[in-house]
Amino acid sequence: MWLPELERKRYFRSRVMTFRRHAVRVYLEAPSRRREKEFLQRVQASQRLHRPWLTAPDTSELFRALLSRARKPTHESFFVCLIETDELVGVVNLSEIVRGSFQSAYLGYYAFEPFAGEGYMTEGLTLVLDQAFGPLGLNRVEANVQPRNKRSARLISRLGFRLEGFSPRYLKIGGRFRDHERWAMLAEEWNGRSVRAAARA
Repeated sequence: MWLPELERKRYFRSRVMTFRRHAVRVYLEAPSRRREKEFLQRVQASQRLHRPWLTAPDTSELFRALLSRARKPTHESFFVCLIETDELVGVVNLSEIVRGSFQSAYLGYYAFEPFAGEGYMTEGLTLVLDQAFGPLGLNRVEANVQPRNKRSARLISRLGFRLEGFSPRYLKIGGRFRDHERWAMLAEEWNGRSVRAAARA
């Protein structure tokens, strides 16, 4: 989805306000330069958590490249932040967004220390998937997870993703092509899950 800069700011601002009313502990924020120092500090503190699963931007140049990607129509990025303290706890990306008859994207995400394992990313990903299958109009979201990354697999399984298959040497991470499991979610699955959750509330 492409939006002029002013409309994009309004779009994110309205989402933050909505999510502050519905999320328990987190809200989504558009990536911006104001978070650069905090982001890089979090990345540095999370090296052991992230390796060998991912390589997060760890310099000002790479952080600004992240901001540049976030402005492209094929990419949506979200910072997951704590409502109570405004601290940055994680990042979620929807990348390689394809429109037309496909309406699909890839989901990527990572938490920061000392917030990993506290359920914040479950809440943050729930908000992002609401956007993916709501205002963004996607039909399918795919997440690729290394088989040994049990924590990540548990997270997306808990959200309702289905394991679709296995791809050897699928993505290059840390200088090596690594095997990945392919997990996916369809809009009808997510929306049906949301309706059932509302009925239980």
